[in-house]
Amino acid sequence: MTRYSEEKAMVLESSLWLSRNGYFGTHRGTGGNVSLRLGESSMAITPSSTEYEGLTPEDILVVDFAIAIIEGKTGLKPSVESILHSTIYRNRPDCNAVVHSHQPWGSALALINTPVPALFDEVSLALGPLIDIIPYGLSGSPELAANTATKLSNNANAYIIQNHGILALGKTMHQALLNAELLEKVAHAYCLALSTGKAVTTLPQSVADMFASLRHNDVKEASVTGKGGA
Repeated sequence: MTRYSEEKAMVLESSLWLSRNGYFGTHRGTGGNVSLRLGESSMAITPSSTEYEGLTPEDILVVDFAIAIIEGKTGLKPSVESILHSTIYRNRPDCNAVVHSHQPWGSALALINTPVPALFDEVSLALGPLIDIIPYGLSGSPELAANTATKLSNNANAYIIQNHGILALGKTMHQALLNAELLEKVAHAYCLALSTGKAVTTLPQSVADMFASLRHNDVKEASVTGKGGA
């Protein structure tokens, strides 16, 4: 047992759920990554290039936001996307958990560079009225982290990474997982609607503005209190 045993177990459990339900794109691969904020400047995150089914909680690493290892097994390296996760935590005090996945319908929109407007109350309330596109950057690169940082000020809880996958944020790990599910639901529906060739109706602007205001207030409150509510 270590100081962060419970948090490591939560990261692993969440990763296995995502992998087993097809959110990482393959069941035998090592794509996708999950992290959990541990404090003002550290996080627990999945290791790089390791199949999820073979992991134990001890394989989850603890790193600071400069990606220096605080706690981890010899021979394991933190996810190549660690800088992406730390960038999110630095810029979004309301966020305590991050899921980066390669889920099919979100990835489809990543290929056609298409953001998701406000379509459903439930989704827009949880994720924000716009699921925006983060411009492409090579996986694990500072460029991708920098591109992500330019989009975080819209205070959404989900983003689509061009030609790559998606990001889902949450106050808790449960919420981050739910937000990944909600993104996949709306991406699936939106792709099907677009395929008809008919006009896609969106929520009234007044409703979208209301959801945007709620997301702004959530982030503002976290900035004042210094914690995201996990």
